[in-house]
Amino acid sequence: PRQPAKTLWYDRPRYVYLEFCVEDSRDVKVVIEDQRLVFSCKNADGMEFYNEINLYARVNSKDSREKRSDRSITCFMRKWKEKVAWPRITKENIKPAWLSVDFDNWRDWEGDEEVERAMVEQYAEV
Repeated sequence: PRQPAKTLWYDRPRYVYLEFCVEDSRDVKVVIEDQRLVFSCKNADGMEFYNEINLYARVNSKDSREKRSDRSITCFMRKWKEKVAWPRITKENIKPAWLSVDFDNWRDWEGDEEVERAMVEQYAEV
């Protein structure tokens, strides 16, 4: 049986970020399309996780990436329309139980572009 992974998200001027909280993930598959993201993996116990998100707005799938760590898989998707805030990550105005705002990373955008650029470059180096 599959279950959704606990997911955190936050918004930035150029990118929107999703973090799928699965420790010791294996067989990670991330498909980023212009209007949709599909995530699946297994954990060390063989439990299957699957999330499908119809995105609030269009992203540039060619300039979007994911990075796996021991504790999670982070996706950063380049917004089609930069500097337009996303009030939510999903197209539907319904918040799934497994989805939460990442308040540790949520902040006002004022002067945030340099910080964001540094974050993306850090992810890209790995």
